[in-house]
Amino acid sequence: MGLLSGAVRALMRGADRMSKWTSKRGPRTFCKSRGAKGTGVRALDGTFVQVKEMVPELVVPELAGFRLKPYVNYRAPAGTDTPLTARQLFQEAAAPAVAKDFENGTFDPEHLEKYGFEPTQEGKLFQLYPKNFPR
Repeated sequence: MGLLSGAVRALMRGADRMSKWTSKRGPRTFCKSRGAKGTGVRALDGTFVQVKEMVPELVVPELAGFRLKPYVNYRAPAGTDTPLTARQLFQEAAAPAVAKDFENGTFDPEHLEKYGFEPTQEGKLFQLYPKNFPR
């Protein structure tokens, strides 16, 4: 194989890898769509069996008399709210209960769970630092 034919083959192979992803290029289970999930399974004899639990259920609230519009213009001005810090979150959520218990004399530093403090992350779905810290 000559140098020119090798370069053309490399260009063609690279172009093929970068071509548009269609259902003909993927596995036989791939169907290019807009992300809709299947509502059943295919049986052994080829028939489609619909599973009731897989059918999506749309829950739409009653919006009669609702004055907001469903669209927000991308040119809308940015909000004026500042990002919430850990100190602000504590001051708004747990500090009033801690201050009230401290004034009443019922504050116990050994039982901070009633204020939202979690001493361990065992059994949590998403554990905090250091176990899931990216290395």
